[in-house]
Amino acid sequence: MPRSTVARIDLEALKHNFRLAQAKAGAAQAMAVVKADGYGHGIRAVAQALAQDAGKFAVACLEEALEIRAAGLNQPVVMLQGVHSGQDLDVCRQQGFEPVLHNNLQLDWLAASQAPAYWLKVNTGMNRLGFRPSDLPAVMEKLKHLDQRAELQGFVTHFACADDTASSMTQEQTRLFEQATEAWPSLMRSVGNSAAHFLPEQPLYDWSRPGIMLYGASPMIGQTGPGLGLEPVMTLEAPLITTRVLRPGESIGYGSTWVAEEETRMGMVAIGYGDGYPRHAGTGTPAAVRGRRIRLLGRVSMDMLAVDLTGVPDAQEGDMVELWGKTVSVDEVAVCAGTIGYELLTGLTARVPRDCR
Repeated sequence: MPRSTVARIDLEALKHNFRLAQAKAGAAQAMAVVKADGYGHGIRAVAQALAQDAGKFAVACLEEALEIRAAGLNQPVVMLQGVHSGQDLDVCRQQGFEPVLHNNLQLDWLAASQAPAYWLKVNTGMNRLGFRPSDLPAVMEKLKHLDQRAELQGFVTHFACADDTASSMTQEQTRLFEQATEAWPSLMRSVGNSAAHFLPEQPLYDWSRPGIMLYGASPMIGQTGPGLGLEPVMTLEAPLITTRVLRPGESIGYGSTWVAEEETRMGMVAIGYGDGYPRHAGTGTPAAVRGRRIRLLGRVSMDMLAVDLTGVPDAQEGDMVELWGKTVSVDEVAVCAGTIGYELLTGLTARVPRDCR
């Protein structure tokens, strides 16, 4: 029989988090961001669970938008990275996808097609994609002459530092965005990533775009998802496959990076970086077994990792170890691994089945 390593997906927690995002969005509507396979949770299951609440979905690319249609859903889908060929615009029009256009090449493709509903990206300081505010009047004039203004939904920008409450950049980006778009008050505006929902007095305009917060991880520096009122959606579990007692002076795993100073009961867990668990999570990274917190020991291997069972003397082979979930937040593990919860959730490999319920 297959090993029992699994990612359990709590769809009720997902719905709770979306409703919290909508409440924090105020007068704005929240579109559910489900890119990167629903942040590693399974895009079809996530989209189907949110279908009754979400008026729009948002993804990165065409392939992801098509997955939503394959799930039997007909909500508009905003494609945040736009399109990668002129032919994609025809697909967008046929399927009800709304690409976010961000450069002149895409506008040229638009001129040669029957336009779908679309958005324009305004670069207010992130400097990845989008038209500079000073270029926007010329862009709008070009669209007017091409008779392609009719399907323009509005304007989008993206915040660089909304996760940092000490930064003034979000306020500056908001100011630039308002100035850039004020000449077209009838068009919609969208600025709000997950972090923006937690910034007091931050305007979210017409559509907010909650992403990571939907999955229960924190978008804010120095805070965990549960601390923000979010419920963890994914619980990553793997079985304890052996236990042993190490004597003082004995080490564990590659590189012998952890050495027992006293007699220590430890166990091996059937999960590793081949499953997407971070290799850089070292000694002291929290996990849990039988509802009690434990810690990792030594280096994470491709298929296994070691844990300290000193505080759970009744733990035995076959017990399921929580790597992150309701007892240990993914944000805590991310800090220990020197990364963010986004990377851990999206990095879980296909070797780990998702059990959605």
